Amino acid sequence: MTDAIHHFIEQYGLLAVFFGCVAEGESAAILGGFFAHQQVFVLWHAFVAAALGAFVGDTFFFILGRSFADHRYVVRLRKRPGFRRAFRLLNTHPNIFVLLNRYVYGMRLVGGIAAGLSRITVQRFVMLNALSSTIWAVLFGTIGYVFGLGAEHIVGQALAHHERLLIALAIGLAVAVAAWFVAHHGARKQRARES
Repeated sequence: MTDAIHHFIEQYGLLAVFFGCVAEGESAAILGGFFAHQQVFVLWHAFVAAALGAFVGDTFFFILGRSFADHRYVVRLRKRPGFRRAFRLLNTHPNIFVLLNRYVYGMRLVGGIAAGLSRITVQRFVMLNALSSTIWAVLFGTIGYVFGLGAEHIVGQALAHHERLLIALAIGLAVAVAAWFVAHHGARKQRARES
């Protein structure tokens, strides 16, 4: 059983990190770093998967805003409470907004669409988004890797490799759930303030 789980994570773990980072993604990037520490895959591979996923996700939302401004899905997103504030910040400080948008939980989708609807050029957005995605992936991947160091000290190095992997999976999932909960709670507070 543990061999099958280990093989599955080795085969599809980086793909899961990529797709997890296409969405909101902090948890996926943290798990990528955590499993890199467990030597399931190489750390820089986890960084690349997370950065590419974040870049693709934000670029997709940008294109959605730029090309489908009148689509009912985009129109509905434009009615969200945070959209007006995001659009205002984007038009006053476009570089800072694109660089920092991904760090505010729940704003990546709205921020990407707002960027697509703004006057920012495609080249400028892509360049700033690539830089931001890279920094973000290294930051959250490193958090996962460092957490793996701490978990190894707690669990101990004497456990068998497969037992460590199962414990790492459980701890990594717990960290991902905790990170999601904290971010979700912060986003809910932010929406309450904006309402």
